[in-house]
Amino acid sequence: MNRIPAVILAGGAARRMGGGDKPLMVHQGRPLLAHVLDALGGAYPVAINAGGDPARFASFGLPVIPDAIDGQLGPLAGILTAMEWATTDSVLVVAGDTVGLPQNLTTMLSPAPAYLRAAGRDHPTIGHWPTALAPALRSHLMAGNRRVMDWIDAIGARAIETDAPIRNINRPEDLMRF
Repeated sequence: MNRIPAVILAGGAARRMGGGDKPLMVHQGRPLLAHVLDALGGAYPVAINAGGDPARFASFGLPVIPDAIDGQLGPLAGILTAMEWATTDSVLVVAGDTVGLPQNLTTMLSPAPAYLRAAGRDHPTIGHWPTALAPALRSHLMAGNRRVMDWIDAIGARAIETDAPIRNINRPEDLMRF
């Protein structure tokens, strides 16, 4: 049986951070991406979803896959990319700007489709998705729909509550606070 792969979403413009790659920004002395990889714990084959020059992620030794649809369509395009890249029945997707992730994500989020909720806050970019949904997601995106929660609601994905201290790093002050 193939292990479920994980794709780390690293393609955001980081406008609230002043630009750049949030997963490469330093938190507690290490890039955010290193914190995400620690949470994944080597339990998954991992790829990074990001556009632009993949060389900026070379030190992590992971494949870098650009969005399957051009146009910087946001996290849903990254989820679609993960689904189309995976050769398994499902794929784990994790935001690259997140700290405090639990280490048993696939177990927590099985069966797919499911996403995390922590302290009553939805984290729709941390999810376990059936790859069979890729054609429907592609159609959804091509129709101009970009909101992750709209798609999640449309497919009836389950929110799985966790007590993990999950935090998205969105502003420079978040790097110091969490």
